[in-house]
Amino acid sequence: MRNLAPAIKIASPAALRLERSGRGARLILGGDWIVAEAARVDKELRALSFGEANEIVIDGSAVELLDSAGAWLILRTKRDLEAKHATVQGPVLPERYRTLFEKMEAECIAPPVTHPHPLSFEEFLARIGRGTMHVLRQGYDMTGFLGRIAVETSEAVVAPRRELPFPAFIQQIEETGLTALPIVGMLAFLLGVVLAYQGADQLKRFDAQIYTIDFLGVGFLRELGGLVTAIIIAGRSGSAFTAQIGTMRVNEETDAMQTIGLNIAEILVLPRVLGLVVALPLLTFFADVVGIIGGMVMTYFDLGITIPAFMRELEGAITLKTLLVGLVKAPVFAFVIAMVGCFEGMRVERNAASVGKLTTRSVVESIFLIIALDAGFSVLFSVLGI
Repeated sequence: MRNLAPAIKIASPAALRLERSGRGARLILGGDWIVAEAARVDKELRALSFGEANEIVIDGSAVELLDSAGAWLILRTKRDLEAKHATVQGPVLPERYRTLFEKMEAECIAPPVTHPHPLSFEEFLARIGRGTMHVLRQGYDMTGFLGRIAVETSEAVVAPRRELPFPAFIQQIEETGLTALPIVGMLAFLLGVVLAYQGADQLKRFDAQIYTIDFLGVGFLRELGGLVTAIIIAGRSGSAFTAQIGTMRVNEETDAMQTIGLNIAEILVLPRVLGLVVALPLLTFFADVVGIIGGMVMTYFDLGITIPAFMRELEGAITLKTLLVGLVKAPVFAFVIAMVGCFEGMRVERNAASVGKLTTRSVVESIFLIIALDAGFSVLFSVLGI
């Protein structure tokens, strides 16, 4: 098909010339710097070599026509040179085009260039101070949110003002628990395989491969099963809580709910907290079982330990207390994940970028708190002799 668009007539093709003298250079521009010439001029600009020149003058006084495409190419060239720590003068342009170039430069259409410089001691201290204040303020706000959720939960259970949102509670158990079974099971099985293989590889040196089963059972039931499951759920469900509530804030749905007199914490937060508190212990138990099965499969093929022998050794290595130590941490992890996810969701501003930023922050904070709490539980159980 014939192209019916009118061709752009170029009276004077765009031209550029580089003159170098020692550590100085002059980039001379001329002709029509318009969109029709942009592709060709772009290649020529990128092919320029300024060598060791660090004092550069951009002379565009001979430019006859200039549009936004040509102005952007000149501005980009200037910014690229500045990024290489060169001193750039100009560009010198005809009077009628200076306004266009200055407007583009002021609006930062070309990416801004920052010159990296070492931090002074005062700036270093100021950065530490700002970070410390942010952490303290975040902790203070989160503690206040924790208190609010604790009060709402107590009132909902002891003296409910209205019927508990039971359908939403069941839905959250399904979304956070039932639909998470495949990913939790697959990762727990693979982790059990890895632990059994690595444990057997090390214990072979002492001819004590049978104790791989003890290592697997105690390690998985007390620590790894609950910890890995909580981290998976923090990345999966905690981020979902933040994104869901954050999107509702962006769409002003939460404002509408408050306008008609609904309690946001009771409607949005409470079902998620209670649903995850119920679902995570069940997921942890499931992960424990599947992880041990993965280890059993590995020991069977790698060490030749039969299933009855595996079960007898496992029975002697673990007790009900071993299982309960791992399960008792799960509701605490669940409460923290749900609280952080909903807290960050409530802090989302009225823009989409804030949703992504706070969703990421929710996952990071949840994982940090989970690991910190797990370390605290380990110290506590050690002190109590559990």
